[in-house]
Amino acid sequence: MKSKIMIFLLSLTLGASALSSMALAGTITGTVNYEGEVPRFKPIKMEADPMCLTHHSGEVMPQSLILGEGQTMANVFVHIVSGVAKKAYPPPAQTAVIDQKGCMYDPHVLGVMVGQTVKILNPDGTLHNVHALSKVNPEFNLAMPKFRTEVEKKFEKPEFMFLLKCDVHPWMGAWISVMDHPYFNVTKPDGKFIINDLPAGNYEIEAWHEKLGVQKQTVTLADGESKELNFTFVKPSN
Repeated sequence: MKSKIMIFLLSLTLGASALSSMALAGTITGTVNYEGEVPRFKPIKMEADPMCLTHHSGEVMPQSLILGEGQTMANVFVHIVSGVAKKAYPPPAQTAVIDQKGCMYDPHVLGVMVGQTVKILNPDGTLHNVHALSKVNPEFNLAMPKFRTEVEKKFEKPEFMFLLKCDVHPWMGAWISVMDHPYFNVTKPDGKFIINDLPAGNYEIEAWHEKLGVQKQTVTLADGESKELNFTFVKPSN
């Protein structure tokens, strides 16, 4: 009986020690805003392919600057630049999807991990030609006639921000970043981002926008700590 009690107490001690040594994950959240006069964009002219127009009830604007209420910014890629442990991170089982509905890429900015499956859809009933202008990963130029409604691709090497375009519809463009870690996020029109499951450490965070460049901040996280970082992009004066 005494030995059983000793074993029980020992197991409790070891369990408490294991729990105390477990690092709690931290979180970085924030909002990206735009400051200044909003440029006036001309509507996209889709008359060259009437099928594209059938998917829209009104004017279609470029995706290079999408703002939400209060001038929050969509399509900003926020990611950890430094401070991440150098190790192999498995790609998520979830497939990333790029749609071409209405002759527009959705999403316009996409982050995936090395080895993650990327599914490209064509629901438009017209010809698209998906051209990845990657330099580290093999470039591909893929015709998608109306009967080819989806195709899958994988990128096997990290590569930051290359253009995906349609050679048939020159206004179509999307940006893809292939990451070797999972600590990134893309903002929606509300401008919000969240990066979860970060161990304690010192990190450099970068916010990237296709027209307005990059901004960086540094942050230190303790075990289980949550911190907020906000970014503001300003239209260049020239």
